[in-house]
Amino acid sequence: MASSGINLFRSGILMTLAFGLALWSKPATAEDAASTYKAKCSACHGADGKGETTMGKKFGLRDLASPEVQKFSDDELDSIIADGKDKMPSYKKSLKPEQVKELVAYIRSLAKK
Repeated sequence: MASSGINLFRSGILMTLAFGLALWSKPATAEDAASTYKAKCSACHGADGKGETTMGKKFGLRDLASPEVQKFSDDELDSIIADGKDKMPSYKKSLKPEQVKELVAYIRSLAKK
């Protein structure tokens, strides 16, 4: 009888751990991408991606929702974010590859707004 109680207890612990790991490793959401964009990109590109900030105007940044930017492939945008381009710094050391892909998806969503 005591053995079944211990097994039930162990099962409960394992279920709790499994549930916690599932939550911890959940896929990123659009909210996560928006937070990353706000933290890493909006200072230059602006909250709306139009580049109408002091830095955006200084560097002549394009509107991220423009056809000119949207025509880039996902791989090209991924490379620009990861490796940097012109005055834009590289983010491959501060962002995980998944975060870069999420930013590409976020940039795509700007064209739909």
